[in-house]
Amino acid sequence: METDKINIINIEDALTQSRYVPDDNIVTVIFLALSLKKPILIEGPPGTGKTELSKAISKAFERDFFRIQCYEGITFEQIVGEWNYQKQLLSLETSKINKKEEDVFKEDFFIKRPLLSAFMNKKSSVILIDEIDKADEEVESFLLQALGEKQITVNDLGTFELQNELMVIMTSNSQRQLLDETKDRCLYLYIDYPNFEREVEIVKSHTPEASLRLVKSVVKTIQKIRKLNLTKNPSIRATVDWVKSLILFNKEELDADSLKKTINVVIKNEDDRKKVLDKIKLK
Repeated sequence: METDKINIINIEDALTQSRYVPDDNIVTVIFLALSLKKPILIEGPPGTGKTELSKAISKAFERDFFRIQCYEGITFEQIVGEWNYQKQLLSLETSKINKKEEDVFKEDFFIKRPLLSAFMNKKSSVILIDEIDKADEEVESFLLQALGEKQITVNDLGTFELQNELMVIMTSNSQRQLLDETKDRCLYLYIDYPNFEREVEIVKSHTPEASLRLVKSVVKTIQKIRKLNLTKNPSIRATVDWVKSLILFNKEELDADSLKKTINVVIKNEDDRKKVLDKIKLK
């Protein structure tokens, strides 16, 4: 889909064709982000499809996809790139033997990481900065500056200008407060667990072979489970996996026996498992 021809209807259609079922709020924010060329900051519980949305946007708009997975202690080098010291040393040794000078501070000796690769890509792209709240404020500030100025400077190599129409998507699980500057520059999107109808639609899009009766019985149970105050709530992906597992057992509906046998598909903690089996009663 060409960016200059976007509208609300074809955004929704394109995402649905990419097997992502959006709601009106998601479609509206994407439309505004593409039209205004602004980053999106997505918050919400783990497992609600924040990462999958960025992949679906990349597929729907036929853009290349890049990802920075943030974690505590992530560095500039792991985001932008680093010198290939072994290649530099080997080249210097070779130049000594051949008695030729070699400039080892050029692009051939630099390993590009996701941010610089996304900047230098010739095709319009999407970059996902996943769980930015896990990175420290210094890294967040650097990303903000690079994306705002549309350029990255690497010592001994120079400044790289953005080469494409880059859509930036950041996700956060709210482990720490993000900088006000980050929030001010982004469109905000909160993605919660879907309601019953939308989750049925999402799961059906991933398991077209499943009966509607089976999907509805699983989604109904999953939504009850999420209200039990568990250590880790089941994700939408877990709902899909549960339906796929029950298909393997030729089940047409989730029942008490299949709940007990397959609960480990969606529950990853023993205390949570016991709570579910104690609280959720099926026929």
